[in-house]
Amino acid sequence: MKNSSISSRVLLFFFFILGQNIYSQAQLSVPDASQKASVSQRIGLTDISISYNRPGVKGRTVLGELVPFDQVWRAGANKNTTISFSTDVLINGQKLHAGTYGLHMIPTKNEWAIIFSNNYWSWGSFNYDVSEDALRINVSPGTGDFTEWLQYTFDNADPNSTTVSLRWDKFKVSFKIDVDVKSNVIANFQREFDDLQGFFWQPWNQAANYCLQNKFNFEEALTWADRSIGINRNTQNQVTKMMILDELGRKSEADELKTNVFAAANEADINTAGYQYLTSGKIDDAIKIFKMNTDKFPGSWNAWDSLAEGYMTKGEDEQAIKYYNKALDMAPENQKARITNTLNTLKK
Repeated sequence: MKNSSISSRVLLFFFFILGQNIYSQAQLSVPDASQKASVSQRIGLTDISISYNRPGVKGRTVLGELVPFDQVWRAGANKNTTISFSTDVLINGQKLHAGTYGLHMIPTKNEWAIIFSNNYWSWGSFNYDVSEDALRINVSPGTGDFTEWLQYTFDNADPNSTTVSLRWDKFKVSFKIDVDVKSNVIANFQREFDDLQGFFWQPWNQAANYCLQNKFNFEEALTWADRSIGINRNTQNQVTKMMILDELGRKSEADELKTNVFAAANEADINTAGYQYLTSGKIDDAIKIFKMNTDKFPGSWNAWDSLAEGYMTKGEDEQAIKYYNKALDMAPENQKARITNTLNTLKK
């Protein structure tokens, strides 16, 4: 009887604990008062993302009350606002390594501290520790249009930089992010060459052309062009090498290669070479190659069309009109409308 009583009490305790667990887990999902948001931007090959919660003004005084002066603020609501970078960057000129950071701010009336903390997982700024700072910068706050719900934006994005702005109420706080795009691209090429791409001629030629178009790293670009030629010698990668040799001041080598390449090239190959020069900004060289193509293949409408495009790119409209008309007379029906539209634009 005694054992039966003990067993009953144990069983009752078990059901009580089970009930408590079920009750504690039985929570329905409801909207957060400060809803979660994220925003991202790619600069070059660098991905930048900000994750945050958006409190509202709701008629309150924000600066000095809701967000006190001279205290660390999570720069959002709820959990840490976080910012991540897929590569190293510069923040207002100071280096910050790739990674994810907790984003905090300390507002004052004249200057704000913006803090990138190695601790990105905490709830807000309650456990903020200055020893975990990865970077701290000071900025001057600005003003902007009224924004009810706190918002992060990427402003003034260009090929190498962007500006991050926090907008809330009538204030705006910004910092600039610069990316070393060229170095990142070269480092990424090296990784991709170690993968499947390294077995084909096109990626090596593409990498060499990237350096050509951006006018840097010519010595290494030459080795990449040679690697491409070693896999599959063709007009495209030989023209790439020829252009790099020109940039390196090795004119005699470039001229010798040019003679050999174009002697055996067909109309399509020469045309492609002309566009390699055109996209690299070497318009006069491109026109010379397009002219060579019309001399070798005078019956090709495409050769005359490309020559006209070369002159149009240079801004010599009369010459462009002349050669577009010649191309129009020879072009197939499915090309006539495009050429006619181009001519009409040039004649305006």
